Amino acid sequence: MKYLHEKHFTIEEAKSLVEQIKPLVARMIELKRILDLKGYDIYQHRYFTGSPNGEKNYPPEVEELVGLIEEIENMGVLVKGIEQGLIDFPHIRQNGQEVYLCWMYGESSINYWHTISEGFMGRKPIEEI
Repeated sequence: MKYLHEKHFTIEEAKSLVEQIKPLVARMIELKRILDLKGYDIYQHRYFTGSPNGEKNYPPEVEELVGLIEEIENMGVLVKGIEQGLIDFPHIRQNGQEVYLCWMYGESSINYWHTISEGFMGRKPIEEI
């Protein structure tokens, strides 16, 4: 069977990895807030005002943010929401279906999963996996 992702996590592996990436996600959220305060749009890669206020074309926090996202994604984990700290872990259900174990910063552990097509709005309790 052909899957979208090469790496898949068991529920236990994902729960264990959440503990490791929590501080990275916290910093990612903080950097996004700092960039918002500086008036930098990370999605358009430019300042909202169009002027970099004498800095380089982008603030130094952008490089750190990109580095954090790369570090997380190099683990096989997907960053789905920078502001919310929304993270997905590819997982294969017992029926062979590829789904995402879903965690959002502030949640105690991985408590939800969803199909790839439904996304965050289709989150279901992990017990129903």
